Amino acid sequence: MDKKTTLSTLWIFLTLNFIFCDVFTLMHADDLKQLLTGKVGGMEITESFLLTFAVLMEIPMAMILISRITKYKTNRILNIIAGILLTMIQGWSLFVGKPTLHYAFFSIIEVSTTIFIAGYAWAWDYKEYLGN
Repeated sequence: MDKKTTLSTLWIFLTLNFIFCDVFTLMHADDLKQLLTGKVGGMEITESFLLTFAVLMEIPMAMILISRITKYKTNRILNIIAGILLTMIQGWSLFVGKPTLHYAFFSIIEVSTTIFIAGYAWAWDYKEYLGN
């Protein structure tokens, strides 16, 4: 499998983990009760808050396509930037309040995946790209 396909597949894997973590959160009674009040972990869930997180969650979804269609240099740079950015955001989220067990589990998978994506893109050699 070439690097573009591998990166795109990793972004699909990451996106599915984000989605299923959110679905499981809706099944957790304490989290669901907080969501229904409009405040989770002391943070108010406003339209601006939701828009911010919609933009953030668009990053891995866009990277699925970007990883497949952009040329080497742009592809590599965007994968590194997006991987590092999402690693920092997901890592930070573990220290806001007390994460549930399922959230911690998914976060470990998500952080590991974004670190791998950034490292994989970083190690992507131009000579190897020319061979694909």
